Amino acid sequence: MTSQLGRLIPQLRIPVQPKYRPLRNVEGSYGRLKNLRSTVTALVRDERVEMQYIRLDEARGYAERLIHDAILHGDRDTHTMDMANFWLTEKQLIHKLFKVLAPRYAEHRSSFTSLYKLPPAYRENDKGAPRGVLELKGNPFPPLRDGSTDRKHLLHNVLLDEARRQYRHKKYQQLAAEARAALADSSAEPPRRPSGD
Repeated sequence: MTSQLGRLIPQLRIPVQPKYRPLRNVEGSYGRLKNLRSTVTALVRDERVEMQYIRLDEARGYAERLIHDAILHGDRDTHTMDMANFWLTEKQLIHKLFKVLAPRYAEHRSSFTSLYKLPPAYRENDKGAPRGVLELKGNPFPPLRDGSTDRKHLLHNVLLDEARRQYRHKKYQQLAAEARAALADSSAEPPRRPSGD
C-alpha cells in the first residue's frame, strides 16, 4: 500500500529534512506555520528573500511543492487552488504562480529554488543565527554567484603557480645536468671491445 502511495505523491527535487524543525514561536505551531506562509509568500512575490537559514530551508520544501503542483495540475484543480490559497497570503500572487512561475518551470528538470548560506562576516547584529538567501531560479536579479570557475588570478593561485614553475625549472636544470654528466662519462671512457677467446 505504501509503495503505491509513494507513486501518487510527486517527488521533490531537493533534499527534505525527515524530522521536525525547531522553529520556535511565541504563538506555538500556528505562529510557526504563519511564519512559513509569510516566507513562501515573500519568495513568490520578490523571487529572492534573505533571512535565517533554518527558516528558509524549511520553507523551501513548501515552495517547491507548491510550484510543482501548479505545474502538474494547473489552476483547474481544486486541491492545488486550495493549497495556493493557503500558502500565498497575498491573493494576487496566485495569478503569478499559475501564469508566470508554472510556465517558467514547466520544462525545468532540477529544483526551482536555490538556497545559499551567507558568510559570517556579512551578518550584522543577528545574535549568531546563520542567515541565508533563498531565490527562485531565473529571477530578474543579478546572480549571487558569478558561475565562473576562472580563479587563476586569486593571490594564492598566482603564488602556487609561480612556485610550481620555479620547482619545474630547478628539476629540469637538475635533469639536464645529470644527462650532461652521464653523456660526458660515456664519452670519456674508451669504447670496450668485445673480448675474443
